[in-house]
Amino acid sequence: MSTLLTGIGLLATQDEELNEIADGALVIDGDRIAWVGPAVRAPDADERVDLGRRAVLPGFVDSHAHLVFAGDRSAEFAARMAGVPYAAGGIWTTVAATRAASDTALRANLSRLAQELRRAGVTTFECKSGYGLDVATEARSLRLAAEVTAETTYLGAHVVPPGVDREEYVALVCGAMADACAPHARWVDVFCDHGAFDADEARAVLTAGLARGLVARIHANQLGVGLGVALAVELGAASADHCTHLTDADIDALASSDTVATLAPLIEFSTRSPYPPARRLLDAGATVALATDCNPGSGFSTSMSLAIALAVRELAMTPAEAVRAATAGGARALRRNDIGVIAPGRRADLVVLDAPSYVFLAYRPGVPLIHQVWQSGRRVWSAIG
Repeated sequence: MSTLLTGIGLLATQDEELNEIADGALVIDGDRIAWVGPAVRAPDADERVDLGRRAVLPGFVDSHAHLVFAGDRSAEFAARMAGVPYAAGGIWTTVAATRAASDTALRANLSRLAQELRRAGVTTFECKSGYGLDVATEARSLRLAAEVTAETTYLGAHVVPPGVDREEYVALVCGAMADACAPHARWVDVFCDHGAFDADEARAVLTAGLARGLVARIHANQLGVGLGVALAVELGAASADHCTHLTDADIDALASSDTVATLAPLIEFSTRSPYPPARRLLDAGATVALATDCNPGSGFSTSMSLAIALAVRELAMTPAEAVRAATAGGARALRRNDIGVIAPGRRADLVVLDAPSYVFLAYRPGVPLIHQVWQSGRRVWSAIG
């Protein structure tokens, strides 16, 4: 069954060879895109859908999210807005609630957030563990995450639990916990920052994950200048995430590597922290991705549209750069070549905006502009039912 989507005001493919098409069209065959081009040259298809001059983008790719948890930290947020600075140690509040929650409760919250992401135009997302910090709960978190996404990340090295010997915990994360979690994960991650894990500890954690067939990514340089970005590049990590505090050497290292700088401006918005230097990264030639980093502590939002608006307003990115970072950039951060771009052979994951151009995502911040979401060739959500 083939479907022709026509009446597209602006088709922003993110394909470098054919990036934007005014009055565009595309053909879906099964779960793949079969043809892309101007509407006047569109081939016949079994079904025809007129999108009423709306803009079409690739589905958003959210390459950093923490969705398996229980409880909330609204009191922490209120305190932060009153002037209490953000610190990594607040994670323990969520750990305690997550350990105490049933599978049913965790699954229900995870499903709700996954549906929120879909309605926000996210068709592929990554999901981390990290709110268990013991063998059983970390493995349980990854098993649940795998029910909703193939992009699961082992983050046993989120923080050291209170009352636990630091060396013993790092050994656990690198040993028995990694053994239990690796079968349910694609990625290994570590929070390498002030108040979390230092560079030597992070190296041990990532090396242990690599030895078990996982691919590295890293929380790096969020709370201050450090060695996280350098370590990510050295170990060939797919992404260094946050990148809020970067030296010139960090930027040069990212620009000369395949490691993607994944930025999460919703976190800076929620924590009143400095925004990352996206302009310097882009000007240096680094690949940049945007992610929600949805989590209950430092940024509880599933809105990629707001992340794009903040990237334009606060990170000095152009609307085109921000949209590319939220689509093709996210795909690069997940090392995926089947998503993030509208081109023949790619998976038919699409966002239809109730606007003539993607510029409206930043031009009309906070307005619900997601009109339709298509995933693997099927319309999975529509604003009109």
